[in-house]
Amino acid sequence: MIKRTLFFGNKCSLTTKYEQLVIKTSERETTVPIEDIGFIVIEHQESYISIPALSKLSSNNTSVIFCDNKHMPQSMLLNLDSHHIQQELFRNQINASEPLKKQLWQQIVKSKIENQSELLNRMNCENNPMDYYASKVLSGDTDNREGVAAAYYWKHLFDFNFKRERYGKYPNLFLNYGYIVLRAAVARALSGSGLLTTLGIHHHNKYNAFCLADDIMEPFRPLVDAKVIEIMQRYDEQDLITPIKTELLNVLTETVYFDGYKSPLMVGISRTTSSLQQCFMGKTRKIIYPKLWN
Repeated sequence: MIKRTLFFGNKCSLTTKYEQLVIKTSERETTVPIEDIGFIVIEHQESYISIPALSKLSSNNTSVIFCDNKHMPQSMLLNLDSHHIQQELFRNQINASEPLKKQLWQQIVKSKIENQSELLNRMNCENNPMDYYASKVLSGDTDNREGVAAAYYWKHLFDFNFKRERYGKYPNLFLNYGYIVLRAAVARALSGSGLLTTLGIHHHNKYNAFCLADDIMEPFRPLVDAKVIEIMQRYDEQDLITPIKTELLNVLTETVYFDGYKSPLMVGISRTTSSLQQCFMGKTRKIIYPKLWN
C-alpha cells in the first residue's frame, strides 16, 4: 500500500481524534486517517504537534521529520517497537559475522554502481566503464571500487563542471534534500523490519543513529540523482523552493522493478529491508534490490 507523504511548510497545529490526524491552519481544518500516512515533514518552526498525535503516528510506523531554521530536515521520529520478534531480530543483527557483513557490503556497492551505470547510459554517456567497475567489487569492497566509480560518475553525470559536496554549490542542495528523504524512507522500512538503524554493515560512526540506513540506501541514490536532473531541466531555479521539495518528496512514489512485478519505491524499500532481515536470520545471504528503471 502506498502511504501518503504530508509536507507542512506553513504554520499549523497537528492533533489527533478518532484515529485521524487533525490538521488546523489559519484557513481551514482537515483530517487524514493516520493509517494512510507514511511520512510527515514539518518545516515551519512555529508548528505544533501534540504528544498523542506523535504516539499514534509512531505506532503506525510513520516517519515524522522535523526541519531546522534553514528548512532542511534535521531529525526524525521512528517507532522503537515495530516488530513482534524485535529482541530476536536485534540479537541476530548484532551477532552477524564479519564475512556476512563483507558479502552484504559487496552486494550493496555492486548494486549501487550498476544503478549509477544505468543512469549514465540513460544520459547517453559514451564508453561508460561503470559495469566493469561493478564486476570488480570484492568482498567488503576492500579496494574501494565504490570510490573509483563515484569519481567517474560525478564527473560525467552533469553537463557542467560539478563537485559533489555535502555543503557545496548547486545542485548539491537538491541532492542533499533528496538523500535525506530517501534516508528517512529506508530508516522507516528498517524499523518496520525489526532492525536497528544504528548498527551498520559498513558505516560506523558513533555520532550517527542511522548507519544501517546509510548502508542500505546506497543503491537507491541514483533515483534521486535522476529526479534532480529532471528538476534542473524543468525549473530555472537554484534555490530549494517548495515545489522542488515536493518533487523530491515524490521520489518515494517512483516505480521500481522486481522480477515479475513492480511497486512504488517506498514499498520496494520494505522488500529490500525484509530481505536484509532474512540475511541476518541466516535464511538467505542475498539482499533483494529492485531495478530502478525498466
